[in-house]
Amino acid sequence: MAVKTTFKALTKAEEEIMQVLWELEHAFVKDLVDALPEPKPHYNTVSTIIKILEEKGFAAHESFGKANRYYPLVNKDDYSKRSMKQFVKKYFEGSFSNMLSFFAKEKDISVKDLEELLQELKKTETKNRKP
Repeated sequence: MAVKTTFKALTKAEEEIMQVLWELEHAFVKDLVDALPEPKPHYNTVSTIIKILEEKGFAAHESFGKANRYYPLVNKDDYSKRSMKQFVKKYFEGSFSNMLSFFAKEKDISVKDLEELLQELKKTETKNRKP
């Protein structure tokens, strides 16, 4: 029986750290600070956030003496999927169609983009039908 885990949303600061950690794959706090955009947060701030990410189950570490090297436990694609589903649920009544309609009306998505999306959906549907 599969255990359903609750979705834990990240704060903006936590997500920023995770984006860097997903990119680097393994990083010491100094590496995270160095990879963040200006103005760079203080070392202690990043250290606190990465510890929170560990508590939330998004990251873990391996120790090298007194230093810890962190790595992601949650896959970026999995987090993206869950975040998008929550976003669509919260703002578009759970309907991706409503979301696309919104962006089409706002002219944030072109007919070409929609056609490409439709082609991608058709490919995915075809793959899922094969035994």
